[in-house]
Amino acid sequence: MIPEKQKRRKVKITLRREAGYSQRDLQAETGIPQRVIAYYEKQTKHIPAHLLPKISKALDVTVDQLMGLDKLKAAPKTKDNRLYRRLSQLEKLPAKERKQIVQLLDTYLEREKLRRPPQRLKATST
Repeated sequence: MIPEKQKRRKVKITLRREAGYSQRDLQAETGIPQRVIAYYEKQTKHIPAHLLPKISKALDVTVDQLMGLDKLKAAPKTKDNRLYRRLSQLEKLPAKERKQIVQLLDTYLEREKLRRPPQRLKATST
C-alpha cells in the first residue's frame, strides 16, 4: 500500500503534468519560485494556505483535489495542454499580430502537407 505522503505527492505532480506545465511553466503562471514548487512536490505534503488558491487556479482544480482529498473530475483532455494554453494566450493578442501568427501557421502546415506523399486510394474487390 502506498503511504499517504507519497500518494499526495503523486497527485500534485500528476496534476501539474496533466495540465501541461513544467515546474518552470507553473512558476511563470503563479509567480511561485520553481524551487518552492519542487519542494512542495517532493519534500512535504503541506503547501502553505496562501499558495493553494494560486496553484489550484493555474491547474484548474479545487484546493481539495490539489491536496488529494477529493477525487479528480473526469474531464476530457486535450492532446497537448501546453499548446492549448499558448493558443489561448495568442487569442489575447491584437488582431494584427494574431493575423501574422495565423499566416505563419498556415504556411508551415501547407509546407508539411506538401512534404507528405499523397495517399493512394485502395481498390476494393467485390
